Amino acid sequence: MRGKELFSFLFFSSTVLASGQTTGKIPGLIEKGGVNILGVPMQVVVLLTLLTVLPSVFMSITPFLRITVVLHFLRQALGTQSTPSNQVLVGLALFLTLLIMNPVFSEAYHKGWEPLEKGEISAAQAWEEGTRPIETFLLRFCREKDIRLFLEITHSPLPARPADVGLKILVPAYILSELRTGFQIGAVLFLPFLVIDMVVASVTLSIGMVQLPPVMLSAPFKIMLFVLVDGWNLVIGSLVKSFYAGV
Repeated sequence: MRGKELFSFLFFSSTVLASGQTTGKIPGLIEKGGVNILGVPMQVVVLLTLLTVLPSVFMSITPFLRITVVLHFLRQALGTQSTPSNQVLVGLALFLTLLIMNPVFSEAYHKGWEPLEKGEISAAQAWEEGTRPIETFLLRFCREKDIRLFLEITHSPLPARPADVGLKILVPAYILSELRTGFQIGAVLFLPFLVIDMVVASVTLSIGMVQLPPVMLSAPFKIMLFVLVDGWNLVIGSLVKSFYAGV
């Protein structure tokens, strides 16, 4: 997505959130072509308010969540402490997330923002059309068990079809599902490196090298194994492909 389209999508979200269900007159609300829209001052206020929560939203309801969890487990399994640094891992996760979410954001922009900008639909309709691709994306990765949990918590009726599940249920269900998936992948990544740690620890203890921490000896072997199998390509490739599976 081009920078202009991404900004327009975020701007569209802030505008619709503030004016989607408005029917009365409020300060800053103007009528244009029979459609209620926010004036420029109110748009700026709403946009700045949205930007304060945007990082949390972006990290929670996008592939950023799963990617950062997996990369954290990978670094712990390698035993490299702070290498790669947090900035590098977050930057990698950010660009991978933009790559994966580009079709979703583009569809939301074309279905929601463009008709609203042309005055063809109201803000409420734009919000409904613009969030539909996001709901479809979240639904693909939500477990039925997690959705049912939040339906019970909120005492909401069971939807007639999956498409009827609202964002208030999909968002927390998606977060739980992604945390579970991320921990599963992290556990699998840990296993081969754990075997190396156990082998090195057994060897060092058997030859009486008690004073030397086994972690210091196993770290080079783990890094060497990771490099030889082209680990970054395998891990990142599998992560990205997991979001395209079944599309």
